[in-house]
Amino acid sequence: MTSNPAMLTLESAQKLLRQFICIERIPSERLPNQATIRQAVMLVRDHSDYQILGICADTAEQAIATLHAYLTAFGFSDLPQPSPIEGVVYLKFNPKTGLCYLEPYDGNHRGVLVSCQSAYDGDVNETFGHLPLDLFN
Repeated sequence: MTSNPAMLTLESAQKLLRQFICIERIPSERLPNQATIRQAVMLVRDHSDYQILGICADTAEQAIATLHAYLTAFGFSDLPQPSPIEGVVYLKFNPKTGLCYLEPYDGNHRGVLVSCQSAYDGDVNETFGHLPLDLFN
């Protein structure tokens, strides 16, 4: 388990992260502080078997850097290196299969989708996001 100085419960972590499930970007003044968001993400990570990441970013370089930051925070050392493309992108990475792809994206969202996957009832099977791109920088 990771450190949890804010003493978040799994239920409170999920409630906090559900705030990011929205159509429009959350105004910065309404965002919880980044340390609390990080703790919530790590708590739901600890209660799922693996996490699939989807990243909507202005550039491939930003998406790849964000992927590497999240994966490093999650304890991965083998980081995928997709070939960059031009323009706004969507990057998806599944650590279970190793599949990583980068494609053009024409949507308005920016941020990270964390899709928690679990084999057991009671663990987390839910997608959270769009979380901040710079959450683990």
